[in-house]
Amino acid sequence: DLLRSVQSFCNEFYRSDRKPGLTTDFFTTLLVSSHDIISAVEMVCNVYEHFKHSRILKKWSEEAQLRIDPVIRSIESRVDTHQWRLLEAYRDAGVGEHHLSSSTGYGYDDAGRETLEAIVARLFGAETALFRPHIVSGTHAIASCLFGVLRPGDQLLYITGPPYDTLEKVIGKGRDGSGSLADYGISYQAIPLTPEGKVDWRRVREEAGAGTRCFAIQRSRGYSERSSFRVEEIGEMVEKCREICPGAAVFVDNCYGEFVEDREPTHVGADLIAGSLIKNPGGGLAKSGGYIAGKKKWVDRAAARLVAPGILAEGGATHGYLRDYYQGFFLAPHVVGEALKGAVFTSAVLDAAGFETTPRFDEPRTDIIQLIRLADPKLLVAFCEGIQAASPVDAHVRPEPSPMPGYTDPVIMAAGTFVQGASIELSADGPLRPPYLAYMQGGLTFSHVKIGVLTALDRMLEHRRRFPSESVR
Repeated sequence: DLLRSVQSFCNEFYRSDRKPGLTTDFFTTLLVSSHDIISAVEMVCNVYEHFKHSRILKKWSEEAQLRIDPVIRSIESRVDTHQWRLLEAYRDAGVGEHHLSSSTGYGYDDAGRETLEAIVARLFGAETALFRPHIVSGTHAIASCLFGVLRPGDQLLYITGPPYDTLEKVIGKGRDGSGSLADYGISYQAIPLTPEGKVDWRRVREEAGAGTRCFAIQRSRGYSERSSFRVEEIGEMVEKCREICPGAAVFVDNCYGEFVEDREPTHVGADLIAGSLIKNPGGGLAKSGGYIAGKKKWVDRAAARLVAPGILAEGGATHGYLRDYYQGFFLAPHVVGEALKGAVFTSAVLDAAGFETTPRFDEPRTDIIQLIRLADPKLLVAFCEGIQAASPVDAHVRPEPSPMPGYTDPVIMAAGTFVQGASIELSADGPLRPPYLAYMQGGLTFSHVKIGVLTALDRMLEHRRRFPSESVR
């Protein structure tokens, strides 16, 4: 209304008998500026017209935007820091057009691949790194590390509880010919966390022994309610593992965490980290791939498993991937920042609707995952339906809870992504069991996450009697 008053005043000025003098430029600027701002505000407001429950969604959204403004500024500051570090690394490495051309055949003497991997190692505080399309997934990257480090008779000790279900077959349950760790005579123990969600060091000391070759840490929460571990906490874990078994390697599954904090686990002493390029570090441009980074001794052993002994990191043609990898890694801090802004907004707007979220919008974050406790199966399904409906790909598809290998309950998944399974793009999922938790992650742009979450809430409001807040019901 104030802007419209300014616009009206300026128009009256031009229609009056007053002769334009020194103030003409001022009034012209004022008129144009007020017109532009009004157009921008109207465009934003028009977004809500697409929702059935536009009034309450607009109220929640505007309240959330005000609450999260300081957090958004903090995220943008960290993005700037990471972007400077990346730019400096690219310039110092002398990246040129020739580095963007990929190799064929054996892939020997691939200057583009070698330069990019040196940049990745520098950014992650590692001695060396692999950043390659030949790694199928995060699970493949992790498996390459574990098989590279461990030998028959060794023990793998997961100190942060059981890892992702996808690693169950990698670890195995006996000598069954499957090629798992257990099939090679490697023992495994997962130490449950304490009720407070901390590492149970008493149990770790009891289970560790002369055969403990690798301590494993999962940074992100996975399908659990425990908090993800911050890099500072991981650094403390590394120190204690060194005290217990000085010769053992400390491995960190770094999925979902890259560029969220100022440092990575390798900056605080981890021997080896691994992750997926269709998550944070690929910046939304990588079509596939994974990475491994850390101390050269352990990365070489992982490379021997990934490729072959003797070849290690020297071979592996890059087949047209390098341009996307260079550009995606350069964009990664910005894209991760957009996903984080979306997660913070999601937490605040769902909080306004009466739902419990973890982390809360103003809590420190170490990954891009946002957990929402919906407490009702219909609300979980509606949330995922809304995320899918707001996707650029397969928006017409309606997700349904379905059985999935490794899970005891049906799982519903929403992921209308350009790259199959890319969790740096907006997606959501959750098992249909109490307390009916939705796990949302990713988002290439903050705007898309906002639209997706508001679409999900619009669907959920069809079941408003199931909302925890009486004011909504």
